[in-house]
Amino acid sequence: MSRIPVYLLTGFLGSGKTTVLKKMVRSIKDKGKQPALIMNELGSENVEKELFEDEAMIELLNGCICCTIQDDLRNELIQFLKQNHDIDVLLIEGTGIANPAEIVESLTHPELIDQVSIQTIIGMVDASRYLEYQSLFQSSKEIRTMLKQQITSSTLLVVNKTDLIDEKKLKKVITKIEDVKMKDAPIVKAKYGDVSEKALFEKRFLTETVPVNNHSSHHHHHHHTHPFQAIKLEGIEVIDKKSFEEWLKEQGSILRAKGYIVFKGDRQLYSFQYATNQLELHSIESGKKTCIILIGTSLDQEKIRRSLTKFAKQIG
Repeated sequence: MSRIPVYLLTGFLGSGKTTVLKKMVRSIKDKGKQPALIMNELGSENVEKELFEDEAMIELLNGCICCTIQDDLRNELIQFLKQNHDIDVLLIEGTGIANPAEIVESLTHPELIDQVSIQTIIGMVDASRYLEYQSLFQSSKEIRTMLKQQITSSTLLVVNKTDLIDEKKLKKVITKIEDVKMKDAPIVKAKYGDVSEKALFEKRFLTETVPVNNHSSHHHHHHHTHPFQAIKLEGIEVIDKKSFEEWLKEQGSILRAKGYIVFKGDRQLYSFQYATNQLELHSIESGKKTCIILIGTSLDQEKIRRSLTKFAKQIG
């Protein structure tokens, strides 16, 4: 089954996410394809629902999909995809305070990674207020942290509302963004959310499944640069727990890891989460296939596959 392409829109309140979302929906429909939307609001009502009343939609209210209702996103989407087989493209608009890296976490869950494929994370920035939001005197630490999370996790940055500031201020905004963004994430300047379709729909996130014991996987070469990647490793039977932790720590470019694993000498199946050198394990019922999902930047899938195979041989 082919994965459904997913486009994620992020950005602080008033940055122009909905304007760009409308443009993307129109473009998808003009090509004869069927879009579906996930719209997230912190409040109890989605005030923008009427703008997309003809579209298939999941509404996630009273919380942010990157934190309090992350499980809701995953569960709702799994059910939605079971019931809607005619969806060609999925568009997700997070709340103004959403951390896109956490949404990526949900979309690359073992139960979803084979169904959806993130194409890009579009970070909207309000050029007219960005310097104000960065000011120690005019904003809070929480706002500055949140904006940094949104920018560092975006694979495309749209600096919107450039018509509201002069060129000198715009240069300052661009410079500050360049200091924190991902190396390969382009910056596009825009007025009224007017961004080219090519920029919006270009694939900038790679999702791949790699069989651990497939020695031919190194024949696949990707010539495009993808700032963000998710790699699913399949075919891991058992692995030594200590060796597994050591292997994870050796993968310096990964931001998060998760999946299902069985350790040597223990028949129990575990779900695991790994971040900031900390491995978290939860025993679960059997019935799920073991896999390791890595999320990071500039991941060398063949090097990762070979290193895991080496560890597996050492403990075999």
